[in-house]
This record gives sequence, C-alpha cells and structure tokens, in this order.
Amino acid sequence: MIGAARSAQISLILFFLSVVPLPGQPREPKSALTKAMENGIVVDRTLTGVHKMLKAWISKADPETLLLPDAVPECGREDRRIDWYTPHNSAADNYPYLVASAYFTDRALYDGRMIDMLRNEIRYTNVSGAVPGNFNLKDRTLGPKSIFGAAEYAKDGLIAITELLGRTPWFYRMVDMTASTMEQAPTATRHGLLPDPGAEVNGDMLQVLVRLATMTGDRRFQEWAERIGDAYIGEVLPNCYGLPSYSYDFSTGKGEDRVRLRDHGNEIVVGLVLLYALENYQRTERAARYRPVLARMLDRILESANQDGLLYDEIRASDLKPLKTRLSDNWGYVYGAVYTFYMVTGEQKYRDAVLKVLKNLPKYRKHDWENGGHDGYADAIESALYLVNREPVPEAIDWIESEIKILRAYQRPDGLIECWYGDGNWARTNLLFALWKTQGCFLEGWREGVRLGAEKRGEELWLWLECPAGGW
Repeated sequence: MIGAARSAQISLILFFLSVVPLPGQPREPKSALTKAMENGIVVDRTLTGVHKMLKAWISKADPETLLLPDAVPECGREDRRIDWYTPHNSAADNYPYLVASAYFTDRALYDGRMIDMLRNEIRYTNVSGAVPGNFNLKDRTLGPKSIFGAAEYAKDGLIAITELLGRTPWFYRMVDMTASTMEQAPTATRHGLLPDPGAEVNGDMLQVLVRLATMTGDRRFQEWAERIGDAYIGEVLPNCYGLPSYSYDFSTGKGEDRVRLRDHGNEIVVGLVLLYALENYQRTERAARYRPVLARMLDRILESANQDGLLYDEIRASDLKPLKTRLSDNWGYVYGAVYTFYMVTGEQKYRDAVLKVLKNLPKYRKHDWENGGHDGYADAIESALYLVNREPVPEAIDWIESEIKILRAYQRPDGLIECWYGDGNWARTNLLFALWKTQGCFLEGWREGVRLGAEKRGEELWLWLECPAGGW
C-alpha cells in the first residue's frame, strides 16, 4: 500500500504507473480511474471549504496575543465566550485542526502564523510549569492552572497533530504539558496521585500517556499510565458494576451510578484498552490481570446499546438503563476500543459488534445527533471513518457519503460554521474525509482547482491528478 505522496511529481509517477497494465494482471482501468477522478473532484471541493474556514478563523485571532477566542459574534447570538481563550475549548478543538488545515492547504501559513500562535499560547497561558490556564482576551488576565484544560488540549488536539505530522513543535508542547500535569496530579488514591477523580480527565491523560510511553521511551509516562490503569482495573471498575463511573470518590471507595458513553466521559474506556494493548505487547503481568476486567466492561457497554448497536449518551451502571435516551454521536470512539480489544485478543464477538453497528448506519440518515448542530454530524461521521478504515462495510461507506454532504452544508458564505470553537471539528472531519478519498496521499503546495483522488483496488492504488488550465 502506498503512503502519503509528498509531491506532485511522486503523485504523477504513481498515476502513470497505475495506468500501465502489467502482463498477466487483469485490470479495471476505466472504473478505477473514473472513481479516482470523481474522488479528486470531491477532495478539491472539500479542501477549498476547509481552507476558507481556516482563513475565516485566523482573521478572528486576537491581534496582540494571536490567541483564538472560544467564540465570535458573527452568528448573531450573545456568547460570553467571545472574551475568552481556554485550553479545553479553543486550544483543544479549534486551533489544532487549523494547524492541520494549514498543513494541507496553506503551507506558508503553517510554517509561519501557526508556529507563532503556538509560541504565544505557551507565553501567555502557562500558569504552573507547562500547565495552562484560561486567558481573558478583554482584560488580559490569566486564570488558575487547569489540569482539565491541559488534559483536553493534549488528548483532543495535540495527539491529532502528532499522529498526523510526527515530531513537530506541537509534539514537544504535548510532552512538556503532560509531564507537568502528572507531576502536579492532585487526587490522592492508594494507587498514587491521579490527575482527577473523574473518567474524562483520567481517560484523556491515559490516552496521551500510552502514546508518549511508546514515542519517547521515557519510563515515567508508562508508570503514570499504569497508575491510572491500576486504579480503574483494581478499584473503580470492580466497585461500579464493572463500568467506569463518571466520578469516583477514592476516599470512600464509591462512585456515581452513572456512566457517560459520549465525549466528556468515554475517554477512560479508550485509554484503558490502549494501555492493555501496550501491556499485552510487552507481555507484562498486568495484561493478564487487565483482560477479564476489560472484557466485562466492554461486554456490559455493548449490552447497553440499542437494537442497532448504537450507544446512549449516559447509562446507569447498576442496570444498564439509559439515563439519557439521546444517542451518542461519539459511538465510534468506544467501538474503536472494542475493535482494538478484538485485534489484541482475537475474540471474534468484538469484531462482530463493530460490523453490526456499521451495517446499521443507513437507518440513521439525517439523524439529529446533537440538537441540530453541525458538531453531532462531525463526530458521528468521524466515528464511522475510523472504523471503515479497518472494516470497509458498504453500508457504512454509503452512509458516510450521504452524511458528509449535510455536514459540508453548514458552512456559511464567510467561511465560518457556527462561530464557536467546535468549528474546528468540522474541519477535522472534512480533512479525514478528504484523506480517505486520496487514501492518505496529498500534495505539497495544493491550491484550489488541483484535483487529487485515489481508488484502492486490492493491492493496487490508482491515482488521478488533474491541474487547472494555466498549470500548477
């Protein structure tokens, strides 16, 4: 399989290699190339919208600090967030995807303004070590350190940039901020100090720590991850009906009879399975100890799903009844953990659960995931894209194709989406969709009108590259 093509020259070579048949190999050049060409048209339209959104939000940055407000007034509603930059909102959900958007659509902006914004983010928002705080753009005051903000910024934003682009300056920001956060972890437990009593922050940090353990080789990151893992495997899950309580009192050993299966709660499910995968790879004693506890956790979560496999926002741990009947738009995050558990253990029932929910997606066309807002579509489509990458179920692919049109239509003529930090999630999902349509290939120096599309057939990758009149 061919990875990302880093120049037009490479892409053109791949294109011409694709159209020259090899002796004895049957080909379908017309259908494959036609599909690649169609994908190129879609990708160009998608990247054009992403670039327009990028330019719109960059124009809203504070002129002195370059920080982005959590919201802007252009959509005509009062929103006190227009005066604030926060690490858990703007930094976590908007800025990172503007960085990614610039990388693919405006490399000069990526190399210049986006780096300057990172420098200023560190300069103006660090409170205690590398732990940031909320910054008031109106009166230029900095609030107290925010462990929550650091966890969200690292997991939601900096992981994405790092997994996409590698060891950039944003990777080192994540390393410093994560280490500083764990060194200042405030929640006392018999397992050691944790960053928080809740599933969200502990899950955020666990997902980051597992990745940094493997990326850096720094033993501290895995030890911190194991501290969180041991607390949940050895205490929280056994005391909460096998599920991760939304909030747990480590001083009394009691947790809420409440489990959140959407974002701001399901992070711990993903983090625990990632840690198990690492421990299993290293063949540690923890892997054997974690496996049955995690299997019970996943089994109970799957048991709580609706008839089509979709998850509710919140359930009661004791009897699995939904506390909120709205369906989670972040269902794919949890199913990503389910699929990871299948990949590690080989237990087919976990793969079957993923296949079931993917096959049932056509029943949820135009589903209102989140009160009519774009963010529900962005997260639901993102969920499907992650899983289709492993299991290209036709029903799910067809559903993605229809729902992305709904998401794209939220963009305003000025490039903004809904004028709040969640606009970054619109860009994120559109970029994922575009990279799916190019099979990970991209062009340095892209501009509107340049069409790159791909179609994978078996072990072959067919590419289409088309330049506008006048050259590129």
